[in-house]
Amino acid sequence: MTTALVAGTILWTAGAADARPDTRAMTCGETQALIQRRHAAVLTTGPNTYDRFVRQFGNECDWPEVPMSVAVPTRDGPCRVYRCEEPVFDFPG
Repeated sequence: MTTALVAGTILWTAGAADARPDTRAMTCGETQALIQRRHAAVLTTGPNTYDRFVRQFGNECDWPEVPMSVAVPTRDGPCRVYRCEEPVFDFPG
């Protein structure tokens, strides 16, 4: 019985470690603080969606991507955070 308990605990711990934080379960402030603390974080944003979010000022994006503002759902409404995207330049022609 002890072996089964230990094995179950190990499996539960591994599963919990793989879980992504869900923006819908956090406030906007908690979501933004988590991203700032980790510099970058992969977060669940919906039942079947997730993305990687980064600090506004930092070097978490690979060139030529830059942090672009996007809204994610949180417990207290839409929240502005940043994700890496390629900039779109609109040159007058």
